[in-house]
Amino acid sequence: MEQEIYWFREWYIPERMMTAIRRYVEHGVSPGNFLSAVIQNNLSEAVGRADDENLKNIPAFVAYFYNECPMGCWGSPERMEVWINDKQVEKTNETP
Repeated sequence: MEQEIYWFREWYIPERMMTAIRRYVEHGVSPGNFLSAVIQNNLSEAVGRADDENLKNIPAFVAYFYNECPMGCWGSPERMEVWINDKQVEKTNETP
């Protein structure tokens, strides 16, 4: 997950959104409403929450989570909640 922009066919995920995705996947940081809807596989909500740039590029978000992310971090509200909780536990258990 080192790319600045992710491309899927003619669609892309902007760098600002890749940053939010990385924070979520790597550290369990809760994303905003649009990205949460994508992660939860609630595409009708994602369409309603997207700005113009993200709306045009929703296929790239779906492709990215399907092809590049751990299966356990996306797909339903429950998976997202567990992912965030697990990452918070990992952070708590890290020794300085």
